[in-house]
Amino acid sequence: MHVEHHPLIKDFPEKREQLQMLRRQDPAFSRKADEYEALDKQICRVEDGIERLDDDALTALKLERVALKDAIAKDLKRASGSCCGGCCG
Repeated sequence: MHVEHHPLIKDFPEKREQLQMLRRQDPAFSRKADEYEALDKQICRVEDGIERLDDDALTALKLERVALKDAIAKDLKRASGSCCGGCCG
């Protein structure tokens, strides 16, 4: 069974340039994006049967991926100047 990856560029296609700029200019954002991509790849390897992991551990990885994606979305919103300030801290 083929499992679909969730790369950031696919999840935020309208933010392609901003993603690239933030990765170059913001080391913290770059680390967060790299961690997200690594988690996504690991989850896909598990779901494809290439790597073994129990269901609880896989669920924990998926929750971590969601939390990272939420943080990245907030960073993108903040960087674009469209954040009201309340949701992004």
